[in-house]
Amino acid sequence: MAVMNRFYAAEAKYVAAAGGTDFTEVAALLDPEVVLYQAPGLPFTGTGTWRGHQGIQSFFDRFSELWQSMDVIDARSVVDGDTVVMLLHVRFRARTTGRTVDTRIAQVNTITNGRISEFRPYYWNPSAITKACS
Repeated sequence: MAVMNRFYAAEAKYVAAAGGTDFTEVAALLDPEVVLYQAPGLPFTGTGTWRGHQGIQSFFDRFSELWQSMDVIDARSVVDGDTVVMLLHVRFRARTTGRTVDTRIAQVNTITNGRISEFRPYYWNPSAITKACS
């Protein structure tokens, strides 16, 4: 959980700065072979699979173009060995429209040697996220 808490704080800082801050703080929490699997159909999905530190930074840069802020309202976790499932209540504010969206995300993460090696987020209301950005 300590890794996930530090990651979410570093992620929020990077997104708020629209990529205008150093990625080192985020990268330090990621396995060099990290993989992020995003569901299709979201405005920030891109290829759907983002690999390595450079891939995650590219995803965050895309994500930062869309979101001005990302506030975690509530976070709960279930830990089973190297798997950390995060149950998140998140509020996003879109950069272009200023609209906010409150949503829930279940994110299945794998921790390897004290670093995140895999992310699999599942969004409760993808259409609200898309609407806030358009």
